[in-house]
Amino acid sequence: MIILITGVSGSGKTTIGKLLAESLHWEFSDADAFHPPENIEKMKQGIPLDDGDRQPWLDKMARAIASWLQDEQNMVLACSALKERYRQLLVHDQRVRLVYLHGSMELIQKRLQERPHHYMPPSLLQSQFDALEEPADAVWVEISDPQVVIVQKIRDSLKIYG
Repeated sequence: MIILITGVSGSGKTTIGKLLAESLHWEFSDADAFHPPENIEKMKQGIPLDDGDRQPWLDKMARAIASWLQDEQNMVLACSALKERYRQLLVHDQRVRLVYLHGSMELIQKRLQERPHHYMPPSLLQSQFDALEEPADAVWVEISDPQVVIVQKIRDSLKIYG
């Protein structure tokens, strides 16, 4: 199974993804590792990515997901997957489950301002919310809950015990 943790930058995808993977004894991967250097440089400069920038990144992740599924590897992947068409590319198998970390812009803005040394500046948050198409077919989790509660809610919703 692949659990795709989605949400805007600052919603806690990496933190929750790592905690979830650790609790399940699964591997974790972050979509940031799939970005080409030019995308990271654009974001560092405060320039939002467009669909053309995102397509090679999405294709690379889709290939990784297909490989993990073929190898029957359980994986948690943190990825913004802001638009429905991005999610359709990544969630192409019933063994890929979608989790959406939902939170207010105010809370996420505060988190971004407190996050040191990340290439995604808080100034790009609005562009993330502008691009966001909230998923209808995902497990929704409120990010204002404690991290341990969020992880347990995800496990309960996906019926992953053990």
